[in-house]
Amino acid sequence: MVREKDACWEYADRLEGNKVRCKFCDRVLNGGISRLKHHLSRLPSKGVNPCTKVRDDVTDKVREIIASKEDPKEASITKRQKVPETKSPLATSISSGKAPVSVEAAPRLTGKVLSSMTSSICSPRTDQENAERSIAIFFFENKVDLSVARSSSYHQMIDAVKKCGNGFVGPSAESLKTTWLEKIKSEVSLHSKDIEREWAISGCTIIAETWTDNKSRAVINFFVSSPSRTFFHKSVDASSYYKNTKYLSDLFDSVIQDFGPENVVQIITDNALNCPGLPNHILQNYGSIFVTPCASQCMNGILEDFCKVDWINRCVLQAQVVSRYIYNNSSMLDLMKKFTGGQEIIRSGVTKSVSNFLSLQSMLKQKSRLKHMFNSPEFSTDPVFACKSQTANCVSIIDDNEFWRGVEESVAVSEPFLKVMREVYGGKASVGFIYELMTRAKESIRTYYIMDEIKCKTFLDIVDKKWQNNLHSPLHSAAAFLNPSIQYNPEIKFLGSIKEEFYRVLEKLLPTPESRRDITNQIVLFSSGSGMFGCNIAKEAIDTVSPGIWWEQFGDGAPMLQRVAIRILSQVCSTSTFQRQWSNFQQIHSEKRNKIDKETLNDLLYINYNLKLEKSSKSNSSEVDPLQVDDIDMTSEWAEEAENPSPVQWLDRFGSVLDGDLNTRQFNAAIFGANDSIFNL
Repeated sequence: MVREKDACWEYADRLEGNKVRCKFCDRVLNGGISRLKHHLSRLPSKGVNPCTKVRDDVTDKVREIIASKEDPKEASITKRQKVPETKSPLATSISSGKAPVSVEAAPRLTGKVLSSMTSSICSPRTDQENAERSIAIFFFENKVDLSVARSSSYHQMIDAVKKCGNGFVGPSAESLKTTWLEKIKSEVSLHSKDIEREWAISGCTIIAETWTDNKSRAVINFFVSSPSRTFFHKSVDASSYYKNTKYLSDLFDSVIQDFGPENVVQIITDNALNCPGLPNHILQNYGSIFVTPCASQCMNGILEDFCKVDWINRCVLQAQVVSRYIYNNSSMLDLMKKFTGGQEIIRSGVTKSVSNFLSLQSMLKQKSRLKHMFNSPEFSTDPVFACKSQTANCVSIIDDNEFWRGVEESVAVSEPFLKVMREVYGGKASVGFIYELMTRAKESIRTYYIMDEIKCKTFLDIVDKKWQNNLHSPLHSAAAFLNPSIQYNPEIKFLGSIKEEFYRVLEKLLPTPESRRDITNQIVLFSSGSGMFGCNIAKEAIDTVSPGIWWEQFGDGAPMLQRVAIRILSQVCSTSTFQRQWSNFQQIHSEKRNKIDKETLNDLLYINYNLKLEKSSKSNSSEVDPLQVDDIDMTSEWAEEAENPSPVQWLDRFGSVLDGDLNTRQFNAAIFGANDSIFNL
């Protein structure tokens, strides 16, 4: 058979049906040798996930095969699509009767073949087409993540180059590495210095994110957050001392001193930093600093445990059967897009459990369209779909009312906690709302299951366990007590239960009798809504400004309580907000790098993190779901069809804090290979 002679079969194992397994990454692909080629080529095409472990020489060889149109199947597809066909010099010489080119010479001609093919297909081009083609080649040749084209800095760069007109010459690699690296770093540092001035009033939060992997490596990344924004401070390789309380205590002491103990209100840590002696050390040595867990991590833990409930787990698995059936067949995917008006039926979130519930929500919204599609003549009469073994299973799931009741119920119990997660995620000063948000989320469970005590208890037990053991802090109670939207809301019933913790926090922040002078009268003034607290402007501002700003504007009649309230209510609840890049830190902390390279990479990482944090702080929009990522993760259980789990595992965007250790996707985008270095240093 012709297929057996294809050169690419040496890189794959044939499985049953039309499936192949890549020998480099063990991924199972539908569609035979053609999809394997696009998998190994690492070019973004046909919805095939690029291989992350293929050698560069194999990738080059496969790209040459694709470019030379050596695959008969690809050639027939191209012909059916009526793409202009250009013969290579080798084919031309054979068809014209000229002496054939030697096999040894063929590889050397491939670049010319590709060049002549692309030039003949694309010519004549306009200046606009030439510019776009050059940008596209830059992206493809240098393996730049295609989503970069969405970034504001990309468009700013294009605009700036246009203004320069003819004769513009871009900066050299040496200029980028020296002059511009130093200039941009100075700009970022100056911005952070400006923010530091507000710490004396608002205080700040130190965020410690710990990343670990299965090779016993541990990196701790430190951030500092205040009302204006969050800044990346530094990254420390703690692999050798990860469980050493003395080392970690000294490390955190040095970071606290960097920001000034008098400015630090709290330190947020994650579960990955499993060192009980560390919080004790901080609390004993810094009387006014709180150590609190990550609220986003707690919410994700609740959603994870929800997914383990038998009927929810069964519902998720059934929904994934349907989504994989659709997303692994191009004809089925086209049909689905036709019936949904171009909308996707699955969503990728910042964590695996978030993705599960967002996808269930999405499928529920498309319920009627999905049922219509699976019962339409276009589907039922198409022999391509009829012969598939999974077809009957998918149809039975879509037509099963019990399945849809499960989806609806799953969405109902998860949405209140997704809402809490949205509020505390993304660097918001939300410490004053977490207590009320959790109270309302629990109340929604009680209301939904008012007639089902067993299910109600099942979910509330999960929530209470996470809340009491992993999240609740006296600082949350004090913040709720000082939040005017809670204090002056007659529907709030929990103020009495949190008053004791509020006073304990006051004693911690105001440790001497002199500092607490007249504090009781000031509390009474605030609680009763007297003085400026009770004026109409103050009442109207409760719903329009943050609690911290409200206290700054209307708390002058209670100066000591005002200072405490502003410092507490200006803090965040969660760790940082975007995808972690383990490969970057691996290069920085590698012993193989010399001092100059490490300094340069540290500077690049400092700039990269802080520019992303700045972008995140500016792009917060009520129309954008902070829990949803732009692109569907085609390697997740919702889209990938594989006989064996992929060795490239799910990456939770705020990471190891959510699962105990880092399920690391090794690269920022799948197009990058295992040996690719960042910034080419």
